[in-house]
Amino acid sequence: MCYAKRYYTVLESGKVGQLNAVPSTTRSEVIKSLIIISKYVGCYERFKAALKSYGIKNARPDALAAFVRIYNNTNSNLDEWFSQVNPILSPPENLLLKFLRLTGLRCSEGIESFNLIIELSQKQRLHEYLSRDTGILEHFRYKGKFLRGTKNAFISIVPESLICEIAGSPFVTYAVITKKLQRRKIPTRISELRDFYGTFMIRHGLVAQEADLLCGRIPPSIFVRHYFSPAIKELKERTLKALEEMGVKGLQ
Repeated sequence: MCYAKRYYTVLESGKVGQLNAVPSTTRSEVIKSLIIISKYVGCYERFKAALKSYGIKNARPDALAAFVRIYNNTNSNLDEWFSQVNPILSPPENLLLKFLRLTGLRCSEGIESFNLIIELSQKQRLHEYLSRDTGILEHFRYKGKFLRGTKNAFISIVPESLICEIAGSPFVTYAVITKKLQRRKIPTRISELRDFYGTFMIRHGLVAQEADLLCGRIPPSIFVRHYFSPAIKELKERTLKALEEMGVKGLQ
């Protein structure tokens, strides 16, 4: 929506060449947003032809950049970062970091979920979010909050004791956390918790498709879309077992 508002004039003016000036890191998302708008207003074919004439294409994922990220990852020293931020942040803020580490949610999703648990608990409606049958947080029930096209969160499996602890916590905000860290010139490494989670879960009992599911990814493969059907209760048991090991191995 933000990109569509910012670059909508490209569709009106027809000056598609302006997209070449958009940073390569965001150009693909800008083009996708304009494609959606062009289909809605009925000028998709004209916009598509203009892109072709200017030789502008959606950028494909850079394999080298992905390799460099993997090769230079610093997740192994996240425990040192936690020891730095623990005395700086308040107990609710540290509880949020623990929640993010144990769910693999994106930061915005994690804060949304954290505060939603508190809100529903105060209204005696937590059962609408935390399934009584499975004990699983069901994000998919709140489409506007957790289902956002390419970035989704479907379910999270965490110990119910953690949910109870969050339910009695005050609300938290991302801005307060970042300001506290910035004042002390400590890097904000919250986004790395998701990377750590996915890698850890695959190494401790889950297959890639199950880790993807918990991270909100449904790959376009035929197998996943039509045949992959893990037993949720059994998946919960293996996930909780892996989370226990995560607690033992540090990052407490």
